[in-house]
Amino acid sequence: MSIVTKTGDSGTTGLMYGRRVPKNHPRVEACGAIDELNAALGVARATAEHDFVRNNLFWIQKSLVDLMGEVGVVTEDLPRYARDGYLLVTPEMTAKLEKLVKEIEAQNISFKGWATPGATKDSAVLDMARTVCRRAERRVCDLKKSGELKNGEIIVYLNRLSDLLWLFARWTETKSDVK
Repeated sequence: MSIVTKTGDSGTTGLMYGRRVPKNHPRVEACGAIDELNAALGVARATAEHDFVRNNLFWIQKSLVDLMGEVGVVTEDLPRYARDGYLLVTPEMTAKLEKLVKEIEAQNISFKGWATPGATKDSAVLDMARTVCRRAERRVCDLKKSGELKNGEIIVYLNRLSDLLWLFARWTETKSDVK
């Protein structure tokens, strides 16, 4: 089977279970922003100088695949999605991010006020990923506001991930002894 299906040539795209929506549908916008976030994290992981960052970004990227899958399913298909064995975003997933936030904060990283991105290559890439995460969060909020997203934990997860990415950037600056 070729990657070229031509099914999207009319300006629609497929969701799970045979549903088709316009390519600019809010659900597709949210999935696209999450996909961009995963790609940005891939760049951060590929360029990271520290195993601590690289290893943690990898499992976060894997969790984003689950998150994007859930966002990409229309509300009425979610019971089928869960029955088919796909994972839904849970408070336990968010708690894993919060545990990592606490671990980093316990390391006495140095920061005062707002950080200007670009102190190091690693921190700049992580700050870029953070801004993409915030965009994904806004797109998911649009879905929630329109009633097309039932699981509010997805917003909490993305909010916590943004905080974590900010901390990762400051952590890398501290490790590089940037003032």
